[in-house]
This record gives sequence, C-alpha cells and structure tokens, in this order.
Amino acid sequence: QVQLVESGGGLVHPGGSLRLSCEASRAFFSVYAMAWYRQVPGKQREFVASINDFGDTDYADSVKGRFTISGDSVLVTSILQMNSLKPEDTAVYYCNFDGWLTELLGRTNYWGTGTLVNVSS
Repeated sequence: QVQLVESGGGLVHPGGSLRLSCEASRAFFSVYAMAWYRQVPGKQREFVASINDFGDTDYADSVKGRFTISGDSVLVTSILQMNSLKPEDTAVYYCNFDGWLTELLGRTNYWGTGTLVNVSS
C-alpha cells in the first residue's frame, strides 16, 4: 500500500504564512488529482484546494487568493502554500491523492493522517 505524510503545520500569527507538504511513500502508476482538505473538531471535513493532472486548480471560496496548491505526479508530492492566514483557517489539514496506485488496482482516494495548523495571536 502507500502512506501519505503531511508536514509543515504549526502555530502561526494571523497574517502569517505556512507551507504544507505531502509526500507519498511510493510512486503511483497514475495520479488523477491531488487535493487538500481540512477539518475542525466537531465539523465535517471540508475541501480546500485541488490540482489535477492537467494542472487545473480549484479552491474553496474562503481561501481563494491566499492559498496556492501545486503538485508533482512523478515525485508524488503536493504543496499547499498558505498566505495571509486567519484564525478561521485553524484546522487539521489532510492531503488526498486520487489515482491508481498500480496498474491493476482501481482508482482510489488515499488520505494522509493530517497536520495541525493553528492560527492564533
């Protein structure tokens, strides 16, 4: 199987920046899209940003203009650059890879274990 490992979370003041990284433990046969989600305790996990194999990106309205997603399907890594952070961005951030781990396995969503981002003064 595969593990997705996020890093880069931590405590930051409002207005600050963080750079989250997600790296897979092995190569994929093919990746259709990479995405980031976040979750606050007691609430549903919500979509933050995604990038597909064509380079098309999509963002939640709440982060447009502040966050930037990038991804490399060969290196199987994804970066979420977060600028102008707000207290409401505080959450556990999860990376997600949507693709085919091997030629024989079907298209599957794979999740990381999360990294905590705390925006507080």
